[in-house]
Amino acid sequence: MSITPEALEAEFSLPTAATRLDFLSRRDSGATTLNTVRDVDGDDWAASLKDVDTNLDTYEALELLALGEVVSRKAHDSQLIGIRAALRGGAGWDQIGDALGTTPDAAYDAFQEAVARQLDADDAAAARELAGARPSR
Repeated sequence: MSITPEALEAEFSLPTAATRLDFLSRRDSGATTLNTVRDVDGDDWAASLKDVDTNLDTYEALELLALGEVVSRKAHDSQLIGIRAALRGGAGWDQIGDALGTTPDAAYDAFQEAVARQLDADDAAAARELAGARPSR
């Protein structure tokens, strides 16, 4: 089975994908030593488990990579929802740009691109009307 963002995107919602991504990220110690064996004396085995670094297997590592892309895509897609909500709430492009960490012009352009990519013609027309005119520089 191939692990791709497209395959996982259909399977995971944004919260679920982010939770799984966080779980795998926390399990991966980042260590490069593989298949390390340690001798443990007597009943110290349980305590020593806490000290063992965890490495992801290949499948989990590829899943981690693909889930990062899924979360990125889904979060980017949700930007349209957030901008529309901010506009309906009365926010201006200066405020929206600040919330996105960008300029008002860049926020407006990102909104227009998301509208063109994600909405049908009727919804796009309503979204463009909600957006108003391009912010003045």
